[in-house]
Amino acid sequence: MELKETLIDSKKVFQGSIITVKQERVVLVNGKEAGRDVVVHPGAVAVVAVTPENKIVLVRQYRHPVGEALLEIPAGKLDKGEDPDHCARRELEEETGYLAGRLKQLTAIYTTPGFCNEKITIYLATELAKTAQHLDDDEFLNREYCTFQEAQQMIADGRIHDAKSIVGLLMAASSCR
Repeated sequence: MELKETLIDSKKVFQGSIITVKQERVVLVNGKEAGRDVVVHPGAVAVVAVTPENKIVLVRQYRHPVGEALLEIPAGKLDKGEDPDHCARRELEEETGYLAGRLKQLTAIYTTPGFCNEKITIYLATELAKTAQHLDDDEFLNREYCTFQEAQQMIADGRIHDAKSIVGLLMAASSCR
C-alpha cells in the first residue's frame, strides 16, 4: 500500500512574519477525504559548537511560546533562498561569537511533522575561532559552556529539553568519540 495523501484543496488562512498557516483537504489512502491544518516554515539550522578545549557552546534564551528560558544549541531560521551551510555559519557567529573552521552536517529533522513542515539541519562545528556576537535587536541570550558528559546529564535530568538540542548533542557525542 502506498502511504500517500493527495492534496485536493489548499487555502492560506494566516500569513505571519515567519510562518504561514494553511487549511487543506486531502484524499486519504482509503479514498476518504480529510482536513489538514499545516504550518509552513522556511526551515532552520542548529549547530553543536565545540571549542578547542572540548567545551560545547550553548545559549540560554527565553522562548515565549513555552514561557521559559531554554538551554539550547545555537540555531536560527533560513533566510529565503539561503544555503543551510551558510546559515549555520552565520547563526553560530551571531549567537555565540565563534567562527567555525570546520562544519559537518550531522542530520536533518522534522520538528513536528503532524502539522508543520519545519526542517532543521543540524551541524557539528569545530576548530572554532573567537570573534564577537552580533545579536539581532530582538535577541537576548546568555552563552554557556559544558562538556559532552555534562550535556548528557542535563538531557537525562531535564535541564535540556529542547528537541533539536537533544538530537544534536547526542549525535555530536557519538561523532566526536
